[in-house]
Amino acid sequence: MAESGTLCINADVKKKAGLRASAVSTAEDYTNVYILEAEGQICGASRYDWVTNYASVSAIGKEILRDATSAYAAMLAIYYDTSGFNTQEPLLGFNLHWASFQKFITLVEKDNNYKDFIKTGEGDVD
Repeated sequence: MAESGTLCINADVKKKAGLRASAVSTAEDYTNVYILEAEGQICGASRYDWVTNYASVSAIGKEILRDATSAYAAMLAIYYDTSGFNTQEPLLGFNLHWASFQKFITLVEKDNNYKDFIKTGEGDVD
């Protein structure tokens, strides 16, 4: 099977899900679905199709999108099967990735300058 996402790759999700993440939930068939779901959340929240317009996104913008997409997808991978983790590990991983994803969503929803920065790599803090 081939990579089906655009904003991040399966290895990004597997790395963020952690060493104890289930082999099933980090398998390519699953991470492809998680990535597509994350891309949908990101495009919907920002009201911009980053996937279709990926070629025109700045280099640093691609890293920002990769981080947010892989964080959301990793949460789905962790949640799918927590049996390999110690008691608190899934919650800690989930909270870490949720904070990262939520920061992106908050910025992209409320600040068009942030969206422009992702697109162009240029801008200033207001």
